Amino acid sequence: MLQRTLLHSVLRRASGPPFTVTYPDGQTHSYGDDRGGEPRFRLILNEPLDLGAVRSSPMVELGEAYMDGIIDIEGDLRDVFRMGIEMMDESNLLQGNREEIRDQFLQRQQDAGEEEQVDGVQQHYDLGNDFFRLWLDETMSYSCAYFRSPDDSLRRAQLQKIDHSLRKLQLVEGERLLDIGSGWGHLIVRAAQDYGARALGITLSEEQVRETQKRIDAAGLGEQVEVRLADYRDLATEGEFFDKIVSIGMFEHVGREHIPEYFKAVRKMLRPGGLSLLHTLTHLQEDPSNPWLEKYIFPWGYIPSVREVLWQLPEHSFHLLDAESLRLHYAMTTERWAENYEQVTDRVREKYGERFVRMWRLFLNGCATSFLHTGLDVHQFLFSRGLNNDLPLTREHMYSSSR
Repeated sequence: MLQRTLLHSVLRRASGPPFTVTYPDGQTHSYGDDRGGEPRFRLILNEPLDLGAVRSSPMVELGEAYMDGIIDIEGDLRDVFRMGIEMMDESNLLQGNREEIRDQFLQRQQDAGEEEQVDGVQQHYDLGNDFFRLWLDETMSYSCAYFRSPDDSLRRAQLQKIDHSLRKLQLVEGERLLDIGSGWGHLIVRAAQDYGARALGITLSEEQVRETQKRIDAAGLGEQVEVRLADYRDLATEGEFFDKIVSIGMFEHVGREHIPEYFKAVRKMLRPGGLSLLHTLTHLQEDPSNPWLEKYIFPWGYIPSVREVLWQLPEHSFHLLDAESLRLHYAMTTERWAENYEQVTDRVREKYGERFVRMWRLFLNGCATSFLHTGLDVHQFLFSRGLNNDLPLTREHMYSSSR
């Protein structure tokens, strides 16, 4: 079988934990180091792969093959991803045409207008609050948590992330806070309850607005906290001003072509001397998004490089005050999500089907692996509009337990 011969020539160069591949003709071969040992995982090819398509777009084709049951996996999916990452630079079969992929991606980014961005956000977040509630923690925080200890529960770590962010902003009673991409609203509710802020959250997801409003009403904060279905660019034209602006896990939806628009809008809404915290995924360099991720999870999304973010700050009179990598925190967060998800796949399958179950399994486990073994990172950037000479001299306030 020609396909088995071709795949064997690629896989025999794999190093790391032993694994096996069972080909469509029933033959099984061992790969990796210590091939006589117990395999860490098993790949089963139920049908031949289209190797031409795999070579053209390996991430999409292999991801779809797993989603469609052409490939089955026994064992930890993260081990499979790690093997794939290590082989990516060694195999022409797995590389794809990088220049063509990059050019096509950049063209899509240029073509993406506001309508496409809104549709992309809604396609992801309007899957339904019930779906996310199955595997997120009680705060419904869908972004990187902050672990003070590996033993922290996910809920505790998410609350620590919210407090860590609000402490960086030095939020005080009576200040007006804007949360761009406020998710299910836990941050704005906590900002009001524990810090005395007047908070506005904006999101493009109708599902998130409904859930957030329930939280606001349940907490009796209707006069102090508000949520709106709104785009930050539109809000910036309405003449509202804020003492502090935060955005956690939203910037990846802005798109490469619209990065300057984000900072322009923030500058327009932030009072002179005010602080803004941007919490975003980052890449080491300016790379296209994972094409499978773009197709199935985050349409029109773009993960910026650190320098793309920093380059914008002086263009809008922003002064960088602090930058922190939370890469290992997000690896731990996505591992917890993946583990939670596996506990509820029967319920997900009942509503969405097996292909959807496999799609989200790929996404969550792929994220967990990427934060540990690729250049994928997450940073918090704290900056002020213009100079602020009244800030603390040290970072002690970020880690103090008192407020």
